[in-house]
Amino acid sequence: MSYTIAVAGKGGTGKTTVSALLIQYLKNRSAAPILAIDADPTANLGEVIGLTVDSSIGATLEKFREELPRLPPGVIKNDYLQARLNEVLIEDEKVDLITMGRKEGAGCYCYPNQILREYMTLLAKSYPYMIIDNEAGMEHLSRKTTQKLDVLLLVSDATTRGVRTAGGLKALTVELNLEIKRIYLVICRAPKELNARIIEEIEKQGLELIQTIPEDYRILDYIIEGIPLTNLPGDSPAVIAISDLMEKIL
Repeated sequence: MSYTIAVAGKGGTGKTTVSALLIQYLKNRSAAPILAIDADPTANLGEVIGLTVDSSIGATLEKFREELPRLPPGVIKNDYLQARLNEVLIEDEKVDLITMGRKEGAGCYCYPNQILREYMTLLAKSYPYMIIDNEAGMEHLSRKTTQKLDVLLLVSDATTRGVRTAGGLKALTVELNLEIKRIYLVICRAPKELNARIIEEIEKQGLELIQTIPEDYRILDYIIEGIPLTNLPGDSPAVIAISDLMEKIL
């Protein structure tokens, strides 16, 4: 099974940047293929790692629900859906990407989600590493469409409010009864020394701070210019911080 790292945090904290740099680290240091899962409805992980996304799991499941009553006799619906899901997988050198997208339409998704769980379990066997960029509500994880996690990184900015939000996400993992071996806090755009109130809030929320990532102005420049963050140079402060982080968790 894959070594699975999930990244979660409210919008604007830098979680997709962290996900992209985790992928960059693995690309540069391992010959093994990586499966990236964009489970955030805003779906911009593909853009920041340089891949063009044309479809999503959500759109595919919705189309399958519409097509299901019209499938010809003899068509095995499990096989049909899995074939459609395969079309969503974007294959690239060393990194493959699946975009979950939004849950479209109303009604029960129990059957498609069961097939999706089976598909994701089978897919994970082909990848030693899996990186999941989650939305704040962690709906993808709550649907149990992914195997248990080795590491969950809760991403916050350098504010007490952001840390409280991360604490709420940790509490949500307990509420959802998710199988997670280790949960850590990562603070992005961090100053050289954290404010005492932030440190106090981290302790209050019962979080374990594993890494701070300093402000890196090249990240904003790359995003504005449309350059993949996976092209950041090795001397980038954010890249160096992610290297330190990965050495601690792998």
